[in-house]
Amino acid sequence: MSISTFLQIPAASTKHHLGVSWRPISTQTSLISCIKPRCHLSLMPQPTPKALNNLPSMVNNCTRTMEELRERTQKELLTPANPTASLKLIDSIQRLGLGYHFEEEISMLLERFVDWNPDDQDLLATALRFRLLRHNGFPASSDVFSEFKGRDGKFKQSLSKDPLGLLSLYEASYLGTKEEEELVQAMEFTRTHLQKRSFSLLPSQHRRQVVQALEVPRHLRMSRLEARNYIDEYSRESNHSPDLLDLAKLDFNAVQQLHQKELVEIIRWWKQLGLVEKLGFARDRPLECYLWTVGIFPEPYNSNCRIELTKTIAILLVIDDIFDTYGSLPDLVLFTEATRRWDLSAMESLPEYMKICYMALYNTTNDIAYMVLKQHGWSIVPHLKRTWIDMFEAFLAEAKWFNKEYVPSLEEYLVNGVTTGGTYMALVHSFFLMGQGVNKQTLALMEPYPDLFTFSGKILRLWDDLGTAREEQERGDVASSIECFMRESRISGEDEARKQIRELIRSLWIELNGELVAPSSMPLCIVNASFNLARTAQVVYQHGDDKKGSSVDDQVQALIYKPIPLDDEAKVVHDLETMVVI
Repeated sequence: MSISTFLQIPAASTKHHLGVSWRPISTQTSLISCIKPRCHLSLMPQPTPKALNNLPSMVNNCTRTMEELRERTQKELLTPANPTASLKLIDSIQRLGLGYHFEEEISMLLERFVDWNPDDQDLLATALRFRLLRHNGFPASSDVFSEFKGRDGKFKQSLSKDPLGLLSLYEASYLGTKEEEELVQAMEFTRTHLQKRSFSLLPSQHRRQVVQALEVPRHLRMSRLEARNYIDEYSRESNHSPDLLDLAKLDFNAVQQLHQKELVEIIRWWKQLGLVEKLGFARDRPLECYLWTVGIFPEPYNSNCRIELTKTIAILLVIDDIFDTYGSLPDLVLFTEATRRWDLSAMESLPEYMKICYMALYNTTNDIAYMVLKQHGWSIVPHLKRTWIDMFEAFLAEAKWFNKEYVPSLEEYLVNGVTTGGTYMALVHSFFLMGQGVNKQTLALMEPYPDLFTFSGKILRLWDDLGTAREEQERGDVASSIECFMRESRISGEDEARKQIRELIRSLWIELNGELVAPSSMPLCIVNASFNLARTAQVVYQHGDDKKGSSVDDQVQALIYKPIPLDDEAKVVHDLETMVVI
């Protein structure tokens, strides 16, 4: 699936049947596809008149409290301290979702750590330094881990007596590239020891950290969801900073309120657009579309990026539904030709149900381009238009595969699937919406699409298939990567194919990590967005076939609807949760 597949859409017994039951189907759309229709803005608490009257003073109190906590945290961050303690503080700040408050300070401190190495065989500090430097775009050599190896070139067995150091090395190993064999060894070595029964005797907090890391390492976690979960974990640490914890809670709730306000704007736009009212077969899932953008753009200051990209994803879902459930092949050819022309007069040849969708796509894309032109002076219509043309052509290719009952090779499937998954469209739009580092040199990197986007898109496509392929196979939809792999490798067991697909995802992460160390003029913000898209895909699809796993509904509730309970002294701020005017 794709930006589109994590949504539920009406089931269809044939390519042109208008279904009524809520189920995800295919044309391999991926950024969005399988959330139960349970969370809606209309269910949020309505503000009382008294609460509205108290809003100005409460907002001032909240702002004043957060600023005081931010200043105290900044002072602690910049106060000379033990280097390991500084690294741990930076790690905590970023995991708590507060990094955007201290970007300059963290960058300055990490710059100093580039030439610093821990003494006395400190595995925890060595691995933490490596992970933080590489994660934040600073040079970091994996050669620092050679001192933890014996004469046989293998990691010393004595390291198993240092469980926190071992865990730190395990987390660092997930940022390795294909040239760094020592990090592959580190991953295998640490995982083997962390899975041993003896580690069940660790203190409960350390045991939880090990279990969580084995399930999803930090490098692969969605930022805002990590912040929500780590706030609870951090509060249990005996040496936690009360100021940092209070700031994290207040900040999370404040950002959550921002998300709710953004959703109000998106819902209003979506209703005015009227696509669902006109096209009864189309998915009505702006909330799920928005979840993807929270994953891609976790920083509050990227509010505009979240809103505008959500619009494009929502329209993509409707286009996907036209290709997947409603349009005949001749109509789909006309739809694709009209998009290539990118002209309103091209609508005249389209059926009525396609005209409104074409107009929505044309106007929304041009509105985004006009906004960017006003803000930055860049004319980006040709770049945005190209992503949509590529998308339509890839959708059309899948429609032809379906009609011919053709099963492509895995490579052919993935090349096409990165496009239909929405990755190129989403990241090119993101590049211009963020507006950082756009120049002739970086524009040249967009044509053809950079490997950075392709690796991320393949991860998205494969996670999508792992999460939804069984239901799609039951409905006889287009072959997934799992079926392509089974056919190509002559494997009869689906479980073995799924295992191999997960290994392929791991290999793609290693390729993607290479983009962190490769010389490039690509702005760090779009590098981060590409990584975040891949991380969000895992959150959405990891438990797709596991009914016992954490559902995406739970993630939506935690990120957008459930505020974090506050201590009594900050209780006044909690009342802000009732202030969102629908």
